[in-house]
Amino acid sequence: MSTLELAQELISIKSISPEDKGCFKILDKKVTELGFRVEYSSYLNVENMLAKHGSEGKVFCFLGHTDVVPSGPIDQWDVDPFAGEIVDEKLIGRGAADMKSSIAAFIGAARRFLIDNPSPPFQIWVLLTSNEEGELADGKIDKLIADLQSKNQFIDYCLVGEASSKKSVGDVMRRGRRGSLTGYLTIHGKQGHVAYPNEVKNPIHASGEFIKIMSEQEWDQGNVDFDPTSFQISNINSGTGATNVVPGDLEMVFNFRFSPENTSKNLKDSVAKILNDLKIEHSITWVQNAEPYYTKEEDFINIIQAALLKVNGEEAIIDNGGGTSDGRWIAPMGTQTIELGPLNKTIHKINEQISLKDLKKLEEVYLAVLKEML
Repeated sequence: MSTLELAQELISIKSISPEDKGCFKILDKKVTELGFRVEYSSYLNVENMLAKHGSEGKVFCFLGHTDVVPSGPIDQWDVDPFAGEIVDEKLIGRGAADMKSSIAAFIGAARRFLIDNPSPPFQIWVLLTSNEEGELADGKIDKLIADLQSKNQFIDYCLVGEASSKKSVGDVMRRGRRGSLTGYLTIHGKQGHVAYPNEVKNPIHASGEFIKIMSEQEWDQGNVDFDPTSFQISNINSGTGATNVVPGDLEMVFNFRFSPENTSKNLKDSVAKILNDLKIEHSITWVQNAEPYYTKEEDFINIIQAALLKVNGEEAIIDNGGGTSDGRWIAPMGTQTIELGPLNKTIHKINEQISLKDLKKLEEVYLAVLKEML
């Protein structure tokens, strides 16, 4: 089976977070044929697959996920989002860019590498999870990482196959990510008739003052490696459905993507002060999705840049923007963690896609990285 055929087969599986739905079964067969030993672990609603090749030397790990986000309105797609169809030399489907093609490209690269180097002086691991896109409450790979550390097993280098590129494969990579902190805020008011303003307390009006201050606040200035901390509201819900009733409560969900120049504690304290200064009656809960991480060491960066020079003729730009990734669970092991994958312009969108040319190049990049590891 070619890399393209493997990518198509994976895309054909409707593995919406946190379910794998059979992707691991396909990949198990592929890596076992290459001499990998496969281990599985489950935690809450998440499944993890860890394949290991070799037992001596430093550990190089490819990290990926088989889950995808929902397709959205299927009638807006040019093709069935779970058919893996090719149109105009482009592979279209949910997961084509994020990130089933990356998994297929790495398996293809590993196969070619191991033909010429059946016993490399380093270990190759492939770590896959079924819940990168979904909720923290469903489980992540953090427990697996903790279990590995308890057995004194550590990953030295981790290549995350997330879609990092902007205009061409390998033009951008990430050596870190900002943290993510989500607030679930309820502003408490007093319900009543709109005609009696002295007898009501409108939580929607109160939210306006809060939003203005929050959106204008400079949380930090970031640093040379990270953009400043940003604040965004994702959901607001209020109202009774009637046109003449002031609601009693307003619910708001907002998120901070914060740089290493800030902390979750500082952000929580700042929000609490703003709410208290405005005398807003409220309740709030927080979910810490990720801490910022950054690979300071240059070893793995140099390996990847050397590979990119051979394939693309130029090095990648370092850009640590974007959302979170499962690299956040690996980096605290002391692992040099780098994200490098296909173009990200169609991820999570209608008609998500990767060109066949980019899929081939991605495999060449991953193969070149393995060769540089020698």
